[in-house]
Amino acid sequence: MDQMLIMNTFMLLTLAVLCTPIIFPMLSSSLKNTPTIITNTVKTSFLISLIPMTIYIHSGMESLTSFWEWKFIMNFKIPISLTMDFYSLTFFPIALFVSWSILQFATWYMASDPHVAKFFTFLLLFLIAMLILIISNNLFLLFIGWEGVGIMSFLLISWWHGRAEANTAALQAVLYNRVGDVGLILCMAWLASTMNTWEIQQISSQDQTPTLPLLGLILAAAGKSAQFGLHPWLPAAMEGPTPVSALLHSSTMVVAGIFLLIRTHPLFHNNPTALSLCLCLGALSTLFAATCALTQNDIKKIIAFSTSSQLGLMMVTIGLNLPHLAFLHISTHAFFKAMLFLCSGSIIHSLNGEQDIRKMGGLQKMLPTTTSCLTIGNLALMGTPFLAGFYSKDQIIESLNTSYLNAWALVLTLLATSFTAVYTIRMTLLVQTGYVRIPPLTPMNENNPAVLSSITRLALGSIVAGFLITSYIPPAKTPPMTMPLSIKVTALVVTLLGIILALELSKLTQALILPKQNRFSNFSTALGYFNPLVHRFIPTKMLSGGQNIASHLIDLSWFKLLGPEGLANLQMMASKTATSFHTGLIKAYLGSFALSIFIILLSTY
Repeated sequence: MDQMLIMNTFMLLTLAVLCTPIIFPMLSSSLKNTPTIITNTVKTSFLISLIPMTIYIHSGMESLTSFWEWKFIMNFKIPISLTMDFYSLTFFPIALFVSWSILQFATWYMASDPHVAKFFTFLLLFLIAMLILIISNNLFLLFIGWEGVGIMSFLLISWWHGRAEANTAALQAVLYNRVGDVGLILCMAWLASTMNTWEIQQISSQDQTPTLPLLGLILAAAGKSAQFGLHPWLPAAMEGPTPVSALLHSSTMVVAGIFLLIRTHPLFHNNPTALSLCLCLGALSTLFAATCALTQNDIKKIIAFSTSSQLGLMMVTIGLNLPHLAFLHISTHAFFKAMLFLCSGSIIHSLNGEQDIRKMGGLQKMLPTTTSCLTIGNLALMGTPFLAGFYSKDQIIESLNTSYLNAWALVLTLLATSFTAVYTIRMTLLVQTGYVRIPPLTPMNENNPAVLSSITRLALGSIVAGFLITSYIPPAKTPPMTMPLSIKVTALVVTLLGIILALELSKLTQALILPKQNRFSNFSTALGYFNPLVHRFIPTKMLSGGQNIASHLIDLSWFKLLGPEGLANLQMMASKTATSFHTGLIKAYLGSFALSIFIILLSTY
């Protein structure tokens, strides 16, 4: 009992410490936030959050804490309930560690920004909203965190709002996420009307859930985690500052959708339709994003599409009925994805804002720490043995190989794994090796302690995080598996094939002959023609169709033909018909007169 009390107290203390830079300036106008204060606050919260995680590792205790209860309907109660379980106790230190490193890096990256304190406050609010989503045991509280990360992502992506692209990207993020929010709201409405509760524990106790509300949850996750169909906002979000991209793609926002499915997984457990949909959607997302990343030249766009691809892999894991494994991939992915973005930010800053990898090259000697960490991050992303990504990615592909589920999803996932090796090797070779293709007077500098310590700290996490998480906090529900060696090494073989393909393609780029265009490269370069179709073709057709209906159908047909002109034409026809009998011929008049008398006589008898 004492251990549980200590665990709950320190978890709440972590949240309380995080909120201090927001609450104190409200209480006193003399207190001002600075980037250093906010960074140290997150660092302190990280150190505090290690205590409840250590208690959990030692004792395995989980707890549920309820506070104030809101009774706005007689039979429907909404308590403020927090859950301290495997997911929240493990993810808190990971999210805080990654955020601490990103904020420390941002003190250097955003130093010249005139509103840097406001920027750091926004980042802190972003983190707090995500942690509320993680720890909440009630769908209402989870929805507050869900909407919190949504609105903060809008404000942070459009931080440089003088640029039209940044505003467009922020609007895309909001609109695509709003589609997902509709799914979550509809599911919550169904739960409130049928189960009369939003408590996740009580919802999870139900035996069988209909498919319809689960489709709402999948739609919500697809919007927030950028699955195929609702994915364009994720690469567009690269218009924000690099620290925003790093935080958004590693431990907040994009993993919120997958985390929602992990939390509500007991609802999916016995519904094969919903699980199959998750599996196929995830496989399609991971392959599509990997295909788009192959031909991108913007270093941040490549890393963004790799995030989308990894989110598809997490969705595949949900479809395999293995939520613990999906959570393990979220945890390991956070380290190397944040580091990849920080490395790209360091390179972009050192090259005066240049993001095109074709204009880089030979940076290994000029930025040794940054490029070394970039290589470690790329290797972890590929699933190189004994780095962080290997422990989760390899298990996911093994589980998919040994399952009796969709072979189509397996092929797509293996192809995406191979493509991951191709685009990571391509990026590594173009950025770090070969001839120097940068301007001669570029001010290279990576010696700032904020840069070195934040990137190397995440590099250390990318190396050891997978081993530590799997050693000390093993997944409780992943079944032990035996399999032949050929299936065991499938992921490694596919990755090696991707590396060989990437090296062959890099040799082709040394030739001075312009490569011929083909359908595959055009499909990849144009992002699957998705943006022109959805953002240009469909709206244009709808607008032209609406214009035709308004101007042609309504104006011409209804107002003109059936309105004044129609009445005038009708009167003309009537008058012509009436006057057509008056021809001036006496025989016709006498004939009609005699005929009418004859008809009257017949009718009377």
